[in-house]
Amino acid sequence: MAAAAAAAVAKVALHSSRSIVNVTPAASSPASPFSASLTAKSADASVHDVAFHNEPAAELINLSKAAASGVVSLLASADTSLLTRFVPHLPALVNTASVIHIATSGDHADVLALRSSGLIILHSSTATEAHDHALLAVRIAATTKRAVLHYFETVDGDNDAVQDEVTEADLKSFVASSSSSATSPSTAPNGVNGVNGVNGSNGYAASNGNGVANGNGASHVKAPASTGDLDADLSAAYDAVSDLVGREVKPFALYGSSQASDVAVVLGPGAEALSKADSSLAVIDVRLVRPSLATSLLSVIPTSAKRLITLERSARRTTRIGPLFVDVATALQSDDSRSIPATFVSGSLGHITSSNASDAAKTVSNALSSQKAGHGVLIGDTVKKTAAPAPATTAPVTPPKHEEAYSIMLDQVFKERLAVINSPHDETDPHPAARSPEYAFGQVMGQLEQRDALERAVKSAVRTGGVSPELHDILSQWLVSKDDSTKSAALSAKFSTLLSSASSSPDIDSIKSLVSHADNKSRWIVGSDAWAYDAGMGGVHHVLASGRNVNMLIFDTLPYSKRDSIDASKRKKDIGLYAMSYGGAYVASTAVYADYTQVLHALLEADKFDGPSVVLAYVPYRTVDAAAIEVLKETKLAVDSGYWPLYRWDPSAESKGKEVFRLDSTRVREQLREFLDRQNHLSFLANARPELSYDLASSQGTALRERQKSKAKEAYEKMLDNLDGPPLLILFASDGGNAEKQAKKLSARAKARGIAARLLAMDDFPVAEELKDEENVIFLTSTAGQGEAPQNGRLTWKALQAMESGSLSGVKYSVFGMGDSHYWPRPEDAHYYNKPGKDFDLRLEKLGAERVADLGLGDDQDPDGPQTGYKVWEPLVWKAMGVDAIEVKEAEPEPINNEHMKIASNYLRGTIVEGLADKSTGAIAETDQQLTKFHGTYMQYDRDTLDERKAAGLEPAYSFMIRCRIPGGVCTPKQWMQLDDVAEQYGNKTMKITTRQTIQYHCVVKGNLKSAMQGINKACLDTIAACGDVNRNVMCSPNPAISQLHDDVYEFSKSISEYLLPRMNAYHEIWLDKGTDSKNQLLAGGALKDYEPLYGPYYLPRKFKIAIAVPPRNDTDCFAHDIGLIAIAGKDKKLKGFNLSVGGGMGVTHSMKVTYPRAGSVIGFVTCEQTLEACKQVMLIQRDTGNRANRKQARLKYTIDNYWKGPENFRKELERRLGYQLAEPESYKFTTNTDEYGWKKDHRGNWHCTLWLENGRVKDVPGEEFRKGLYELCRRMDAEEWGSKLRMTPNQHIIVADVPADRKQALEEHLRAWNMDQYERLTGVFKSASACVAFPTCGLAMAESERMLGGFAGRVEKLFARWNLQETEVTTRVSGCANGCSRSWLGEIGLVGKAPGTYLLLLGGAHDGSRPSKPYAESVTEDEIIKLLEPVVESYAKHKEEGEPFGDYVTRVGIIRATTEGKRFYEDSLSNGVPEWRNALPVGVDTLPKGKISLPAVATSA
Repeated sequence: MAAAAAAAVAKVALHSSRSIVNVTPAASSPASPFSASLTAKSADASVHDVAFHNEPAAELINLSKAAASGVVSLLASADTSLLTRFVPHLPALVNTASVIHIATSGDHADVLALRSSGLIILHSSTATEAHDHALLAVRIAATTKRAVLHYFETVDGDNDAVQDEVTEADLKSFVASSSSSATSPSTAPNGVNGVNGVNGSNGYAASNGNGVANGNGASHVKAPASTGDLDADLSAAYDAVSDLVGREVKPFALYGSSQASDVAVVLGPGAEALSKADSSLAVIDVRLVRPSLATSLLSVIPTSAKRLITLERSARRTTRIGPLFVDVATALQSDDSRSIPATFVSGSLGHITSSNASDAAKTVSNALSSQKAGHGVLIGDTVKKTAAPAPATTAPVTPPKHEEAYSIMLDQVFKERLAVINSPHDETDPHPAARSPEYAFGQVMGQLEQRDALERAVKSAVRTGGVSPELHDILSQWLVSKDDSTKSAALSAKFSTLLSSASSSPDIDSIKSLVSHADNKSRWIVGSDAWAYDAGMGGVHHVLASGRNVNMLIFDTLPYSKRDSIDASKRKKDIGLYAMSYGGAYVASTAVYADYTQVLHALLEADKFDGPSVVLAYVPYRTVDAAAIEVLKETKLAVDSGYWPLYRWDPSAESKGKEVFRLDSTRVREQLREFLDRQNHLSFLANARPELSYDLASSQGTALRERQKSKAKEAYEKMLDNLDGPPLLILFASDGGNAEKQAKKLSARAKARGIAARLLAMDDFPVAEELKDEENVIFLTSTAGQGEAPQNGRLTWKALQAMESGSLSGVKYSVFGMGDSHYWPRPEDAHYYNKPGKDFDLRLEKLGAERVADLGLGDDQDPDGPQTGYKVWEPLVWKAMGVDAIEVKEAEPEPINNEHMKIASNYLRGTIVEGLADKSTGAIAETDQQLTKFHGTYMQYDRDTLDERKAAGLEPAYSFMIRCRIPGGVCTPKQWMQLDDVAEQYGNKTMKITTRQTIQYHCVVKGNLKSAMQGINKACLDTIAACGDVNRNVMCSPNPAISQLHDDVYEFSKSISEYLLPRMNAYHEIWLDKGTDSKNQLLAGGALKDYEPLYGPYYLPRKFKIAIAVPPRNDTDCFAHDIGLIAIAGKDKKLKGFNLSVGGGMGVTHSMKVTYPRAGSVIGFVTCEQTLEACKQVMLIQRDTGNRANRKQARLKYTIDNYWKGPENFRKELERRLGYQLAEPESYKFTTNTDEYGWKKDHRGNWHCTLWLENGRVKDVPGEEFRKGLYELCRRMDAEEWGSKLRMTPNQHIIVADVPADRKQALEEHLRAWNMDQYERLTGVFKSASACVAFPTCGLAMAESERMLGGFAGRVEKLFARWNLQETEVTTRVSGCANGCSRSWLGEIGLVGKAPGTYLLLLGGAHDGSRPSKPYAESVTEDEIIKLLEPVVESYAKHKEEGEPFGDYVTRVGIIRATTEGKRFYEDSLSNGVPEWRNALPVGVDTLPKGKISLPAVATSA
């Protein structure tokens, strides 16, 4: 009945509940029996998933309070740890209209433990009963406002189908009538001939299926006072459900003769089958467990009963007899006219079906007729559980996968010393309590006492003598070194050997029996966050009070976003604060997803501390199968806000002259701050680290509001010069800058008409306090994500929503929105178009503001883009303000763009120095943000925490990305170690290998920016021109084993980089504090005398990229760059020169067909001597003729296509400048653009090993310490002078290069030891997949990329593995936006982000990187992408030619048309409908999607 019962219960819950709490099981447990029904739900109930280890009871209470009427339900499988956590919440839960449905799997002990809780408890044995009782539970909860617990069986039996299930219409009508019948307290009239009932006890019908009277008018029996009018409400509920389902629903049922002398009272399935097997046996099926209703129970127990047995499933109860036995005995004793049968025993109910019922009946008969009748006999077969998780205690038997990270770290750190006392993997004690922390503490104390006894015995043996000199010496050494883990282990091994031959004595015998405790183990107890509640804090107290060397690892899994879902009085206590206040304990607050290194320090320090240690581990997740990215986001929010501060408290540090308290994050919560204030640690911390003073301030919540008022005041003061005209406040919200530019133009036009205009970002204005005082307001907003307001307008929207109606009366307003009507191609998503503008307009009207000009909407798809709608809207604004007749004669000022910023920057100096010195903010000025790109750094902010910080009154978590300039991607081991130190000291402790063959650092705060730059320069590397409108890092094929050309090619990459490097004296002055030849030469106005001999003061129109490839591997994707050099070997196999490709580029602006990805055009051949100058002249043509008016058209690819009208004319101009004609291209052939992993031997005899690195992220995670392993390898290579190097690949991997043959084995061993040899275990899809960074740091990202690629690649891998193609390399690339940093436009499978969770799907890129892909489907989710790929992969598997790459196949058979050149990228794409050629696909591909799929529409830069 498992599936049928659960489905019936879920259906009733869905159609009868306001909300549903769905308790998700552990990853190791079977899936929830309700999951299928909830996934396919079509009802209105909102479903809230809560992990089984969290606090579902608290969520249930909160939802019940929030629901003004109706019922709230909870669905779960029985589990000790789950139901135990209900106990603290029972007082609040009992008096709510809640229904708790529990699917049990054989043992009812967990449920029956709550029988005294005050809950109404129902039990169902069959699927039909589960259906009926689910309805009954709803009726009872709705009418009595009491919580009902309904548990039912999930072990299949005879009755596994629901009979006459009610229709949805009848169910909804029943629910409605239940709500209208609600009485509290009950108003049901008292009846006659029964207790508060009609026609019998509780008003149940006076007959049952067996003709036995259940309502025999027992008016002389007094009902228990505790039930009161509840009896009448229950009676009415039973009657209502009986009428609904058309069959009698009753609390107890009698099967068999009412005159029987042998009676079995059964709580569980099989009652009817048991009665049919023995006609002399009467069987009572108990369905209402609480309240017990003694009168009703007695009415069905035959008065003729002489022998009685109770059968129930509670094998894990702690008492000898079960609760049902007690209930029956109590009922019999409550009636003076009834006596307890002479034979009255309790038994265990097993699995009873029609096939074994006869044997079960015989067992009952034998148990009742035995001369020595006793308790505990098993009736039926042993129950085998099929659906519920194994019994668990505080910690589940199998740790949730996210908590497993700490287990791995404990293993890594302590290895053979580790002793997790309550390890879930230890099966020596099968009792579930063996995994509880309380039980473990007892074990630890026992072990420590035995070690103390060992110490006493050793001391006695040493003191009294009688042992050999050798043993005496070893024992003496052990006494001195017993607390030193390394020495004690070595010594214990020695004296264990010597003890075997030692003469017997009391001391020696004691030592022998206790020798297993000689090692100094690292003892750990693992506990869940249940210890943080009042009921569990006692366990913590006992450990602290013991003063013994016990280490506790306590998990907290409550997500930050759910922190307020629990009533304040029921919230967790701060264990860390409690332990620090208690004293004498080491305390650390950690989060592995925030700071891996800090966790390592904490574990080591806790182990060394002589006394109790508490390590708190924050691993927040809603469900055990939650994606790692969700855990990461929740962790970041908690740490960044100070909700979960990272710190270490070591009382022993004081005696060493060190600080007791160390803060590893930047914020602390208020309670911890007060504690530290009392201990004077906070003031010391603020003095030692002044940059933290702002974040540590208790008034930090006011910071944003103060800045808002300051900016508003500044704008107001600027307005005072224009007092003649009417005032106008212009508020804009913009992510990409388009809306901001339009707002600036509007402001300039307003001022030209004499209007006193002020311009502010929406969230920079204190809307809640001051908007009501404004006279005229313009709101101008773009559209972000799924129709949301841009980031700098979301607080404003929230503030408007919180205002009361009429609060803006007197304010005149108009709204202009900017969006793209093609952004959401599906009709059901069309309402997202310009949604923020529409929302602002309607909300302002509801708040009482006066609309003076109708809502204006700008559409990117209009002939002039948003200007089409804007030109209609703006005159309406001027008319409303009475300035429409004013003629503006002066030309509008040209808007400031990047060209103005460059020329005004004094050769890239700007105000960078002043910005770095400003401690009031983590940001720098907007113009400086553009200039620092030339210096190799971008300002970014943490987008995961943005909303939370705004709500807290904090500015965004600004930080900087730094990109190194490493031509060819080569560095020495010593350089790598220095670069690693920069990541450790100043970044987020990771390094990102980019698709430009270099390193990026992330999350470098402004105060560390200069130090990080200097640290990079200490490695004899720099960041000059790593970004900006200059020639960037020059790439070359990384693997020396490809051919003998590599050495020459690498040297060329360095030469080109130096040849085209900007002079940039500003870099040396700002970051390295070096004097330059221009620093001491001042011009008028204070500007320095400087020059750029190659670039000039304007530099280039846009970025410029060069890559060199060595056939046959196009691993640099040379056609994706402004210049691609293809190495050509002469007959002597030496470098002859290069084929010259120009005009490659990936960046696109979605929805603008004038932008497109373009593969480079090969225009000729240059010799080695000609190469440098040819590259220089190509760049100078771009400098001189590139589009500086429109950055979206400024790349060389557009210069070639638009200005020079094609590559032939461009070649002629290049030849003119060079003074000679280019030779015709030499022949070459590329086969792939992926990396070749593993070992390769070069022509010199050296070895090179290419290592796989997921997404290029060099980091340490539990079980995969790649960063540390690589650092240790570099240290060894440097110390032993291997002469090896590290080479970064354009596919984001790393090569350990130039390994001498005699060092190869040592490297192999190192890779295995550090788990760095994953390339040996990966399939083709993973090996050829890559992604850009995207969220959370990239400001242009529209969707996840790096953080989603692992999961997505795994799903794609399964598609190919289904057809035994898992080793096929399919270039899969994901970019978070249309800039395509991962070169997704060249992927055989490409994803380009459009909105969170939504992508443009590309297919058909060439496997050798020579052909861009083409749009296949847009605005599709990951699930939809997988569905689209399924038939394509199947077709490929069945019809591909031998060795044919995936990208070539889909273009050959017509699944997608090949992109022959950049300008034709959009032609014949599925986004333009179904082309005619698509209607006649080859055999085998006719099942592929043919529906219309529209074009991309994300606003971003090309």
